[in-house]
Amino acid sequence: MTNLATPSRPTLTNWIEIAALGVIWGASFLSVHVALTGFGPLTVAAGRIGIAAATLALLCVLLRLPLPSLHADRRVWRHALGMAVFTNVLPFAVIAWAQQTVQSSFVGITMALVPLFTLVMAHVALPGERLTLPRIAGVLLGLVGVVVLIGLDGLTLTGEPWHALAQLSCVGVTVSYALGSIVTRRCPAVDPVAFSTASLLLAAAMIVPVALAVEGVPHAPPAPALWALAYLGLMPTAFATLILVHVVRSAGPTFLTQTNYQVPVWSVLFGTLLLSEPLPPQFLAALGLILAGLAVSRMARR
Repeated sequence: MTNLATPSRPTLTNWIEIAALGVIWGASFLSVHVALTGFGPLTVAAGRIGIAAATLALLCVLLRLPLPSLHADRRVWRHALGMAVFTNVLPFAVIAWAQQTVQSSFVGITMALVPLFTLVMAHVALPGERLTLPRIAGVLLGLVGVVVLIGLDGLTLTGEPWHALAQLSCVGVTVSYALGSIVTRRCPAVDPVAFSTASLLLAAAMIVPVALAVEGVPHAPPAPALWALAYLGLMPTAFATLILVHVVRSAGPTFLTQTNYQVPVWSVLFGTLLLSEPLPPQFLAALGLILAGLAVSRMARR
């Protein structure tokens, strides 16, 4: 039976893991921007998922770790399917499509909305993950930082086609990530490497045929796009998936959402320094608010 009780208190390892996830995911939007110079958005999503699935499958072979049984562990596979859809296929495809129009730093900023949706969903779906005033205060403080970082003009309509839809799609991705986090937490006990591999294999089976049918086989992409796609598959998708599953199962989905306060900071830094994207003048104020939200959330946990 699934154990939905509140996980143990976050350890130092858990804090190191979410710090690493913040950097890895923060750099992913920069990498998507570069990968789009040689691949279509669906191919970017399929490529990173396919590379990650092959990497974790090889890891399972080397560790002699079997995947969950299709007959005895049907509930595990159902949860793996949910994670594949909500944590991999939908967000990766939508983010790559949106980044054809919006800046990488904007996409990263919207990721800080994930805690809001996760807290509400966890309040309903997970015993022990209840909304409390300190938790709400920490999340709201972080969200205020995000609003300051975006600025008043962050979600205004422009003359560019599909721009407003791309912005709204980035917000919709945060709902998908929140759902994926809850699905992962509700999964029965299973080895995290095997579960992550099963999820990515299912995701690859869904997205690769669609990408080939819609965009075809890419022809002679430039080297930077190839390196960016390799990074996306190995780090934010394969390695980060292992960390994500471990954090959710050991410290809970609400604790994992604190990573999403760090992602906007890193995405803006990478976008500004490496892509020459405009630096919002309110960046330092937003950074202080986001860090304050992290501190309040930490006190709430205590």
